[in-house]
Amino acid sequence: MADVARLAGVSAQTVSRVSNGSPSVMPQTRERVLVAMRDLGYRPNSAARALKRGEFRTLGVILFTLSTTGNVRTLEAIASSAADEGYAITLLPIAFPTQDEVRGAFHRLSELAVDAVIAIMEVHLLDATRLLVPPGLQVVVADSGASDQYSVVDTDQLGGTRAAVEHLVHLGHRTVWHLAGPPESFAAQRRARAWRETLEERELPVPEPVFGDWSADSGYRIGLRLAADPECSAIFAANDQMALGLLRALHERGRRVPQDVSVVGFDDIPEAASFLPPLTTIRQDFDEVGRQLVAGVLRGLRHESGERRTTIVPTTLVVRQSTAPPNSP
Repeated sequence: MADVARLAGVSAQTVSRVSNGSPSVMPQTRERVLVAMRDLGYRPNSAARALKRGEFRTLGVILFTLSTTGNVRTLEAIASSAADEGYAITLLPIAFPTQDEVRGAFHRLSELAVDAVIAIMEVHLLDATRLLVPPGLQVVVADSGASDQYSVVDTDQLGGTRAAVEHLVHLGHRTVWHLAGPPESFAAQRRARAWRETLEERELPVPEPVFGDWSADSGYRIGLRLAADPECSAIFAANDQMALGLLRALHERGRRVPQDVSVVGFDDIPEAASFLPPLTTIRQDFDEVGRQLVAGVLRGLRHESGERRTTIVPTTLVVRQSTAPPNSP
């Protein structure tokens, strides 16, 4: 800064004002300073400026995996929305969903100087860790369980599942089998509960759910078992990846989709329309989830709302060629 000041013939304070975009500098003086900055290759020290202002214009993001479509698409939306608001993101993946890992992640983010944290994980893990969140640090969680400690943004798990099951029932299927996600997942639990309640409300039989791990491979393995049951004519898979493996298993066992078995997924991943047959599924608006997460932390940073809130993003049933009335020609 002193070198720029000497070259431009101004004080270091004037250089500082130009660096910070102050309107109090005369246009001719500002131009001399900017030319000197370019000639010397000077860059303002953003870290020092952040410390002086008390804000870092950075949002921390904690998540367990980048291998799922939902996490990747949510992260993309967070990065885009943050950039639109003039914020960068610092990403901190966690290898294992344990209390120690979560505590360590928050500790590392506090050292990395972020203004707020978005946690793409389930609230019960945060509650169980007894986190001591630094004073003033805003935390918003992408989760399927409401919490009175954190603001939460989630997809309408219950409404989406109900739409999937009702679609199959309205086609004439006497019941709907469920290829569920892992039992420890709150999202999987909510979808399984909504599936069961929807069938029970209509006094329809409730088959035993079968549990996968969100992967196409688990959908394939379980699909081989479901394909062997001649009574199974409609299946709701808790995500599209498992539905993909399920379609393969049904094909290999000679069960035609949708003539013999109808299949509905959940997510509407970009490839769902290219499955064979194209997959009927529940569309999650991951872009809106990401936008709402950023909006939530910024509301807190701007002191626009001191209350914790739960934001539910609606889902949409997308009907394609993997569903039809039972025993279709």
